[in-house]
Amino acid sequence: MTSIDLRIRALLRRGILALALASLLTAAAGTSVALADSPGSEAGAASSVVTVRKGDRGPAVKSVQRRLRLTADGVFGPQTHRSVKRFQKRRRLDADGIVGPLTRRALRLKPFRASSVIRSRRKRSAPSDSGEGLPGLPRVLKRIAECESGGNPRAVSPGGTYRGKYQFTRSTWKANGGRTRDPINASEAHQDRVALKLYRAQGTKPWPSCG
Repeated sequence: MTSIDLRIRALLRRGILALALASLLTAAAGTSVALADSPGSEAGAASSVVTVRKGDRGPAVKSVQRRLRLTADGVFGPQTHRSVKRFQKRRRLDADGIVGPLTRRALRLKPFRASSVIRSRRKRSAPSDSGEGLPGLPRVLKRIAECESGGNPRAVSPGGTYRGKYQFTRSTWKANGGRTRDPINASEAHQDRVALKLYRAQGTKPWPSCG
């Protein structure tokens, strides 16, 4: 074998090694992109990532609310914030109440457009309409609410008969002091008050499955 043949074989071996190394580097780069959840991985630049959080308004908030089966009013208030956190806990995500890339993907939503989110400072609402629960609620009612609706004041049963945090029927709701026509349109605190009145009168009987 001549020296020229040896040189050609050496060059071929080097070329094969170079191609193999390039393939490995490409595969590693692809893996890092797939695993990354940084803003840059969302659309190539951090500035392109739009998150949705408490206080925001707009179409992006409505899309989140629809996925969570809430009333899609387009306002990211306390109820939406708590529902997002519950969803995050179920999916073992960081329960911060912010719909970032991971939570958005878990909700099966497309990236938000900046024009679909309106940032605003919301005024503090009165306690009865703030979306917060009634202070000092008995533990048994908290367990019932979690069992009946996951603690969601806007929950509606598949058939539409049972509604709200405690899955009231409209007749039970009205008979126990419900001020709105539909329980899901009342504040969480008011739903708690009606449930407390019902519990004091009948115990856990109205909730045979969860009581």
